[in-house]
Amino acid sequence: MPKLTINDMEIEVEQGTSILQAAQALGIEVPHFCYHDRLTVPANCRMCLVEVEGGPPKPAASCAMACGEGMVVRTDSEMVTDARKGVMEMMLINHPLDCPVCDQGGECDLQDQAVGYGFDRSRFAENKRAVPDKELGPLIKTVMSRCINCTRCIRFAEEIAGTPVLGQMNRGEDSEVGTFIGEILRTELSGNLVDICPVGALTSKPYAFKARSWELKKTQSIDVHDALGANIRIDVRGREVMRILPRLHEDINEEWIDDRTRFSCDGLNKARLDRPYIRDEDSGKLVEASWDEAFAFIAGKLKGVKGAEMAALVGDLAAVEDIVALKDLMGAYGSPNMDCRTDGAVFSAASRADYLFNSTIAGIDEADAILLIGTNPRYEAAVLNARIRKAHFERDVSIGLVGERCDLTYPYHYVGPGMADVEKMVKDYKGKMKAKRPVWIIGSGVFARPDGAAIHKALYEAAKELGVITKDWNGFNILHRAASRVGALDVGFVPQGKGGRGFASILEGTKDGSIKALYMLGADEFDARAEIGWKCFVIYQGHHGDYGAARADVVLPGAAYTEKDGIYVNTEGRPQQGKRASFPPGDAKEDWAILRALSEALGKTLPYDTPVQLRTRIVEEWPHLGEFDLIQPAKSVAVKGAGKVLKAAFKNPVKSFYLTNAICRASDTMSKCTDAFKGVDEKMLEAAE
Repeated sequence: MPKLTINDMEIEVEQGTSILQAAQALGIEVPHFCYHDRLTVPANCRMCLVEVEGGPPKPAASCAMACGEGMVVRTDSEMVTDARKGVMEMMLINHPLDCPVCDQGGECDLQDQAVGYGFDRSRFAENKRAVPDKELGPLIKTVMSRCINCTRCIRFAEEIAGTPVLGQMNRGEDSEVGTFIGEILRTELSGNLVDICPVGALTSKPYAFKARSWELKKTQSIDVHDALGANIRIDVRGREVMRILPRLHEDINEEWIDDRTRFSCDGLNKARLDRPYIRDEDSGKLVEASWDEAFAFIAGKLKGVKGAEMAALVGDLAAVEDIVALKDLMGAYGSPNMDCRTDGAVFSAASRADYLFNSTIAGIDEADAILLIGTNPRYEAAVLNARIRKAHFERDVSIGLVGERCDLTYPYHYVGPGMADVEKMVKDYKGKMKAKRPVWIIGSGVFARPDGAAIHKALYEAAKELGVITKDWNGFNILHRAASRVGALDVGFVPQGKGGRGFASILEGTKDGSIKALYMLGADEFDARAEIGWKCFVIYQGHHGDYGAARADVVLPGAAYTEKDGIYVNTEGRPQQGKRASFPPGDAKEDWAILRALSEALGKTLPYDTPVQLRTRIVEEWPHLGEFDLIQPAKSVAVKGAGKVLKAAFKNPVKSFYLTNAICRASDTMSKCTDAFKGVDEKMLEAAE
């Protein structure tokens, strides 16, 4: 490994490390615009110039020069200082200098580096050139006259997102970044362009002219729009969430988030439930009520109802604390009827390994073969899809797909539409697999059919035969879509005992009268008005007036994920803590607190009064839920399943990426995205075929 000296400090680095990377490892700041540690190196901004003693009598681009044995590098010499001032002066020749009206103001790399490394005046008096703005869709605002042609956006779109519609056109003074055929930027990761753009050329269109960075209170939290548990930062002003940005977590989302996570935050302020409602028996309409009136109404309706005649459902966005409180309330009544799988999925949950992403998300970086079964990760977990793409293009990992064809932004071998093709693959490749760390990613939608349990068992046995599950490696992965799902399964929010009823049976019971009372905690994933019988008394607790509230007899206003502290367990079984960034609107309360107050009104008082007491109760029974950001490995055991596998093909459950939950359905921005990108994927798939 080469050893070199930078600013009189000696460092030994791996072969191929650039001078810029070595300087960063020493804590030495080297300014740069085009360089990004997750993108290829173009070396076109020249801001990272350094002096290499004994080399050519001119500064060198440190991002593109590899470290050599015995090198002596200066990052602060007079030559370097003058060169950087010249580069910055050239950068600003055509820059419009409209910082007062630029949304990047206050967090702009060009501003910061102009102050730190630039010159305090310009020698150019010529007119500045203007570049026409580009239409990239409903999410990205462009002011292309600010562009410094660093090409970060081009490289991100091509290398990370897999949608190479951006490019650099023309030469010299006429060079500009744009789309060659006027196409909008179709990727679920487009918002990351705003983060990586070092100037104000690409900014957030929904956030434009809303706030300045120094006005916002910043809170670190966890995303709930899918089951990855991406680390995010929530920026609020007053009670309103203004924007959501990614936080670095190498093992989950690296430094990216998808557009649904980033841009759906306007839905947090629309169609909100801010007070209790009771359905008037005469008019059939929901009317406003106080908390005491709502609780008294519920107590009257539940009087005389037996535990076996009650049921509870948990939606996709609930925190572990809320789920445990509801489970304890059902337990106080002796009700065995509860389920968290409101998408209709049926699978074994006898062992944690049955339903976890066992290889872990970071394990994709070790995989040498990947098989996708009944899933479209581009829609179900867009950031995971980018990691799969990286595995293919950086390490040439082969990828196969069983199920419905879709555009995944990378090439794959299409195996077939259903379970019969997996069985054929087992016959053809048993004992012949060369892959040492194969990964199967099975979409949770695979189990949302009558033969879900049988499919689970058949897939597990097939994986064992092909060496996907071995003593040292478990590549059998379930990709969930709901942020609450793994946490709910961990605490056992599933039918209790032999008499417990699951989701489908509960819905049937509301129609035939065997279920007289149903408690829905944020359950908005199905059309409740059509699926739940009208003879059943329905309590809905949630934060949006969505499907569940439309059917409810009593509505209890809860808190959204940005308005409460809560534990969320991601698809790989990693507990993480979401933090409250703002407060619920009106009379809305945190969900566990509502359940605690209701239990007292019902005469079934739950044994905790504070969040600390509730979490203590959780950790006592499920210790791993108190180990934040740690994954407890789950031992693989034989999956139990009964019945016969049907011949039907696997279908991808997510048809609209932008409208997957109550928050997204309330978002104007997500509605615009749905309209703008309608039919684009189908056209791209047809072109690829």
